[in-house]
Amino acid sequence: MMEPIPFTLHVPDAAIADLRERLARTRFADNAPGAPWAYGTHAGWLADTLAYWRDGFDWRAQEAALNALPNHRVAIGGIDLHFIHAPGNGPDPMPLLISHGWPGSVFEFLDIIPRLTDPAAFGGDPADAFTVVAPSLPGYGLSFSPGQERFGILAVADIFAELMSGLGYERFLAQGGDWGASVTTRLGYRHADRLFGIHLNMLPVGRDPKDLATSSVADKAYAAELAAFLKDETGYQQVQGTKPDTLAMALTDSPAGLAAWIGEKFHAWSDCDGDPWSAIARDRGLANIALYWFTGAIGSSFWPYYTRLHGERPVPPDGTVGVPTGYAEFPREILHPPRTLAERTFTDIRRWTRMEKGGHFAALEQPAALAREITAFRRTL
Repeated sequence: MMEPIPFTLHVPDAAIADLRERLARTRFADNAPGAPWAYGTHAGWLADTLAYWRDGFDWRAQEAALNALPNHRVAIGGIDLHFIHAPGNGPDPMPLLISHGWPGSVFEFLDIIPRLTDPAAFGGDPADAFTVVAPSLPGYGLSFSPGQERFGILAVADIFAELMSGLGYERFLAQGGDWGASVTTRLGYRHADRLFGIHLNMLPVGRDPKDLATSSVADKAYAAELAAFLKDETGYQQVQGTKPDTLAMALTDSPAGLAAWIGEKFHAWSDCDGDPWSAIARDRGLANIALYWFTGAIGSSFWPYYTRLHGERPVPPDGTVGVPTGYAEFPREILHPPRTLAERTFTDIRRWTRMEKGGHFAALEQPAALAREITAFRRTL
């Protein structure tokens, strides 16, 4: 058994003061003529967000919310890996590994973890309780220190499998979105014997239009959606996947630039109807951005894009994932692959649910709905 060390997050007062001073000196670019957000982050939204971040946001309150959960660090994979380990309150809690993605962090999970560990407190059945393990991805936030090795998704999955073994969980359920979905899928492929099943709120399937038969209505709709995404929405992947250090220099020096870079994804990928803070609680969203700032981890967080762009995939082109699989399709997710395409990779889909509301940041936007869906999938196992 490994020996995790309890961890408490405390950002120095001087770092908070430095952030406020930098925010006060922000120099804004003008927006190109046209509709707000048409060409990227809207200057008006950014100005309002930075003013609140500087003068209204309470980092200490968000820090305390994270510290209210059992946080730990452990030496694994050559780094100090951070993770939340929250025991379930029920007769037989199932171990659940949940993985975030980019530009996320464990702050995504603060509102969903209590719903999973103590369902009775929210009107549910204690028999549905999970014991939740929620790591910071290696290279992200509290699992980062300057100069450490960079990690792609394949390595992350192996580290998480080792973490669960070290905690005494030889079998567990895994869940994730964004890169967390790729980590979870890789676990299902590489460590199938360890898993009760996997649950995803994003499907890491092929994005080659040639893979589609384009004969069905669903295939045609996905082909059009995919074409639009590849044309106008993948510039960040190319930059982060080819020259990550160049962008990291700018975003590590400018909190305004960091907020603009991440805020644009909050806008584009959430079910927000134009204002990211209508879908994501502003304080929680800023806590997520602030964690990148205080840890200086934005450059390291780009690394999965580099490894993916240079050939690394969670499942080989001819591979399949045979463990029981559940999928929650949120209406404002980035892409909506048809089930026929998903079934080429995931051969035992037990549950496929079209959710009523929410987007890419499901645990942030709709924690109650996602918790219910994970629980419903567990009952199929």
